[in-house]
Amino acid sequence: MKLLKLAAISLVCLFALATAIGALLPSKVLVSRAVNIQAPAAKIQTQLSDIRQWKNWVEGMNDGSVHINSSSEAVIGKSKVKIIQVSDTMIISEWISPQHKKQVSTIQLIHQPQQNLTIVQWQFEQSVGWLPWEKLGTMMNDKILGPMMEKNLEKLRQFIEAQTGNL
Repeated sequence: MKLLKLAAISLVCLFALATAIGALLPSKVLVSRAVNIQAPAAKIQTQLSDIRQWKNWVEGMNDGSVHINSSSEAVIGKSKVKIIQVSDTMIISEWISPQHKKQVSTIQLIHQPQQNLTIVQWQFEQSVGWLPWEKLGTMMNDKILGPMMEKNLEKLRQFIEAQTGNL
């Protein structure tokens, strides 16, 4: 009986400690990467605003787990992706996981005309609840998303610069 009581008290203390640590972590997590591309923003924007063009720069877009429904909607792996806003300088999309967790992806184009250079900044933003395992789980977002974003942005840079002859 004492062992059962000790186990129960330990679980409550462990949950309280995890909740306290989780309370110190932010409710919004942002992972961001950027690349400089020697091309006009309009040339890059055509690759970003149409999901059908993502096969040119997003790794895994050519495998069988990708189902493109239209120029603005697709199922990539197990996530549903929908482009919700497009402008000359920004593309915003929603990525919804099978657990209905939503991440907002924003790709911003900052053109430097005097250098014929465009800075492409890509970020993922996720809001999480107060539960400690949700907040503690976000600590891995940068380690998981960051390298994938860097690799895809580099592929985008190589693809665009090869098309414009700026390699």
